[in-house]
Amino acid sequence: MTTSPHHEPAQQQRGGRVAAALEEEKEEKARCEWDFRLSTVVSPSTAAGEVSDAIGAIEYDPTDRLLATGGIARKIRIYSLGTLLPESRDSSLTFSDHSTACLLSICTPAKLSSLRWRPDSSGRTVGSGDYDGVVTEYDVERNVAVFERDEHAGRRVWSVDYSVSGDLGASGSDDGTVQLWDSRCANGGRVAVARAGGAVCSVEFDPEGGPWVGAGSADRHAYVYDVRAVSAGPVAALGGHGRAVTYVRFAQGGRRVVTSGTDGSHRLWEWAEGREVRAYRGHVNARSFVGMSVWRGAGLVGAGSESNEVFVYDLRWKEPIWVRGFGPRREEGGAFVGAVNWRQTVSGPGEGALVAGGSDGVLQVFVGRKKTESE
Repeated sequence: MTTSPHHEPAQQQRGGRVAAALEEEKEEKARCEWDFRLSTVVSPSTAAGEVSDAIGAIEYDPTDRLLATGGIARKIRIYSLGTLLPESRDSSLTFSDHSTACLLSICTPAKLSSLRWRPDSSGRTVGSGDYDGVVTEYDVERNVAVFERDEHAGRRVWSVDYSVSGDLGASGSDDGTVQLWDSRCANGGRVAVARAGGAVCSVEFDPEGGPWVGAGSADRHAYVYDVRAVSAGPVAALGGHGRAVTYVRFAQGGRRVVTSGTDGSHRLWEWAEGREVRAYRGHVNARSFVGMSVWRGAGLVGAGSESNEVFVYDLRWKEPIWVRGFGPRREEGGAFVGAVNWRQTVSGPGEGALVAGGSDGVLQVFVGRKKTESE
């Protein structure tokens, strides 16, 4: 029997829907292969009397000895990882406050949106981006600013990063630009400027040393640039988010990136092909920066949420594999998780740590280990 050409488009559409449904069924059900538990809680001092101590940035230093946090309180706090991480898997939950837990604090002239340690400083220099549009580097041993760059016309700097070698720095701002500069020059000589279609919310160099820098923009796109030819425009423009792209993070191998947006999704891309591999949903994100971090070695994504929870996704599955409440679930205008970061260097095979910070100033450390086959 022959099929009338009149019916072919409808049949093709039905066939496409069936194929998509079968593909959906073939995807494995998400499962958690990790055992995560809360290890340490560090809270604001009740005597501090600060109006807001919201944490917006968490960064491990290159030596894997220190942790820095920053946010609304105009203060960079430096902690020893040795005091935040448990001595053994059987250690009990530890409670502390910032005044006793941190090694030192650096007062800053403006609210902070981003932190990044200089990889060539052996844990001595941390860079920051602030609400006044300034990139500042601080010597944490001397507790002083050693470098300042004000090239964003006073518009808020949302993100800063350094190349693996430390030779290049990058900043993304409300002015719609990604600025690259030579961090070896005392005056921070500008190398290149890339212009997006909206505020630049996130910048990240390829952490494996490739010549790429990723950027997320309020124009709903993520971009990847070749740092050797930034003026030629992006080598990839990734469109799929329904709202601003707040984070761009490279996955292992450098050929994939994970993006996060205020449309409430994370997305995995093969950026060279411009192909979206998978979208991840479950967390709540419509307004705020809630943090997103990729543990490259394990293929895990950690994220905050406006529901005041911490989420972990496995890149293989679109559903979260682990969710933990950070405190009472958020009511309208209540607390939320605003920053997360995986520890990339692990103390042993199958072991990891995720540090998260809340809009209430609370810092929580979660440790995890991969389950054995018998579990």
